[in-house]
Amino acid sequence: MRIDLYLHRIRLVKSRTLAQALVAAGHVRIDGKRVGKPSDPIRAGSVIALPLHNRVRIIEVLALPERRGPAGEARRAYREIDEAKPAA
Repeated sequence: MRIDLYLHRIRLVKSRTLAQALVAAGHVRIDGKRVGKPSDPIRAGSVIALPLHNRVRIIEVLALPERRGPAGEARRAYREIDEAKPAA
């Protein structure tokens, strides 16, 4: 699935256009590598880092949603990784 489509479907950004602008600005990383194009693919297990709302959000992809559904459905597609907590 495309990174811009995924960010839109899990409701981290309001539109695909905003997701594309975020990626094009060079602010998004997938598995530690800077994303060059909004069409770069992601898969379940990928780790995405991006700046949102004055902080860096790091999320792990759990599922690739078929649609942009309700917020509860969107939250089940990813897991927030908290930088402050050590990895178990």
